[in-house]
Amino acid sequence: TLQFFFTAMAGCLLGPYWGAASQGVYVLLGLVGLPIFTMGGGLGYVFQPSFGFLLGLIPSTAVIAALTHRSASRPRLFLGCLLGDLVLYLFGVPYMYLISHVYGGSATTWMAMWASMLVFVPGDLIKLVVLTALSPILQRRLGQYIQ
Repeated sequence: TLQFFFTAMAGCLLGPYWGAASQGVYVLLGLVGLPIFTMGGGLGYVFQPSFGFLLGLIPSTAVIAALTHRSASRPRLFLGCLLGDLVLYLFGVPYMYLISHVYGGSATTWMAMWASMLVFVPGDLIKLVVLTALSPILQRRLGQYIQ
């Protein structure tokens, strides 16, 4: 999905506080019942294995913003977004493992769970390249509006 793309863009453009706040509001809106998550919304969504990734959007955005906000350096943007992506996986994969085992009774091993995430790495790298290219342009054009 493009969810991480826009999360990272929020970090690059909005800064640590507003970027993380935007993702916090997104998660809260879904938890109160707005059908904005992949499979709807509501408090019961915390039992979805993918909910850890939604929670991970908040610290991921904060990390990206802390490392990249107002930076025109493309290597810094790429590395900041890459670290933010790693933070997302550090929240999402353990949560997925926990819910799959405790709630779902899955026999999937810890290493198999991490390995199953490898399929997403090429797409994430493409998103990082596009982010690195677009973010400085958007920062310049939106700079007068976003403080």
